[in-house]
Amino acid sequence: MKQNLTLKQRKEIKTKMAQALQENIKDLSTELQKILLDDLATAFQNRINVLIRAQQKRNS
Repeated sequence: MKQNLTLKQRKEIKTKMAQALQENIKDLSTELQKILLDDLATAFQNRINVLIRAQQKRNS
């Protein structure tokens, strides 16, 4: 089962990551910050999918 984030969830995750990483990414251009945050949200979603599949295999 593949778990996809809604656009709202994705935006919330990117906002929270931006707040958490604000000090670390402040020297990047706005465009690069957006790219990084989008990549992190995608990586987070992919990790969730991997963990869901691993748990399903373990439970079956």
